[in-house]
This record gives sequence, C-alpha cells and structure tokens, in this order.
Amino acid sequence: MDMLELLGAWGYWGLFVGSFAAATVLPFSSDVLLIGLLAAGGDPLLCFLYATAGNWLGGLTCYGLGWLGKTEWLERWFRVKPETVTKQKRHVDKWGPLLALMAWVPFVGDVFAIGLGFYKASLWKSAFWMLIGKALRYLLWILLF
Repeated sequence: MDMLELLGAWGYWGLFVGSFAAATVLPFSSDVLLIGLLAAGGDPLLCFLYATAGNWLGGLTCYGLGWLGKTEWLERWFRVKPETVTKQKRHVDKWGPLLALMAWVPFVGDVFAIGLGFYKASLWKSAFWMLIGKALRYLLWILLF
C-alpha cells in the first residue's frame, strides 16, 4: 500500500495521529502527511485543523514530559553541570513562553517544548504560543500547496 492509499484509508485521523507523533521526540515528518493528504484531495481547512490539533497536542505532551523532569536527572544521566541548568533557566525566564512559538521547528522544537515544561514556564502562555507557531506552519504549507 503506497502513501496515498494509506492516507485515503486513515484520512484526517491519520493526519492527526501522524502530526501528534511528529511533535514528540519521534523522528517523523507531519509535513509530508499534510501535503500527501492535500494531494489525495483532502479539504484544506480540515487538513489544517487536524494537523494543527495533533501537532499542538504532541507539543503539549513534550511540555508535560519536561514538567516531570528533575535537575538531578540532567546532572546524573546527561552530565549537565548545575551552572548550565542555571544559565538555561535564565534564558527560559527571559524569553518565557515565546520560545513555544519555535516548537514547530523540526528536532529543536521538541527541545524547546520539553525545556519550557522542565523550567515550569506558564502552561497557558506556552500552550497559546505553541498553538500559534504550529498553526502558522501548517497554514504556510497549505498556502504553498
């Protein structure tokens, strides 16, 4: 079964699940799914809504995983020095939830989302800016298609 057949079978829910997975630490491209579903005749508005919702909720999942983290884990398992943690915390405190706008960027976006949770940035502000960033990403893809 090729990608277009698979998208036809899973449709918008497949786009939602794929977009969710792509927003976690899984190396996956939701952009390809979005373009594929559009090419298969998907409704642009529904594609936008499903992709944005899935990717946003996946980003919030990363935020939640970060929230559960502990400084001691970084120091012990990743050999991060306490000074580095303090320096990163200052950056998060300075830029705060606006960093969530960058959560759509492949690879580093997951790190931003996890970091915002880890350093306890405002959930509601982070969620808002993350939604804006992810929505703009998919809107741009749809307009370019």
